[in-house]
Amino acid sequence: MRVFWIAVLCALLAACAGTPTEQSPAGVEDRKPGAEARGVEAGGPSGAELTAAQRAALTDPASPLSKRSIFYDFDKYDVKPEYRPLVEAHAKFLRENAGMKMLIQGNTDDRGSREYNIALGQRRSDGVKRMLLLLGAREDQVESVSLGEEKPRAPGSTEEAWAQNRRSDMLYQGEY
Repeated sequence: MRVFWIAVLCALLAACAGTPTEQSPAGVEDRKPGAEARGVEAGGPSGAELTAAQRAALTDPASPLSKRSIFYDFDKYDVKPEYRPLVEAHAKFLRENAGMKMLIQGNTDDRGSREYNIALGQRRSDGVKRMLLLLGAREDQVESVSLGEEKPRAPGSTEEAWAQNRRSDMLYQGEY
């Protein structure tokens, strides 16, 4: 019986000691605006390769797709009914443009601890992501992150400034 186990062990060691296979290096992503991923298979057009129709839809001030921010009440993370048509428009755009990707950045005002604001910003971005997924966007198209209080839109400690900073921003690839 002992000879059997030694033979099994030798077979396993021989299998593990085979010639290693060469792997291609992992791709590196450059997150500067307009930069393309290098060495990564793209699932569609990058921000630099938008079609004219996509670019027009995303930048035309008359289009709901040019609106990219959702604002929140103090200490809240639920998407207000007034922003639901905006989220629906972006979900439709993502459904119709399978190669597009979006990053949702959750932001807070500067009140509260750093840890609390990071968590609140994540709940805000996750809420928008959940809505997009329920409306037909794919999981691999949408990423949600929290910036907490680190990227204020308006400086200062007034209610107007705080209101501008309590938001989720939707950015398409090539914009982040």
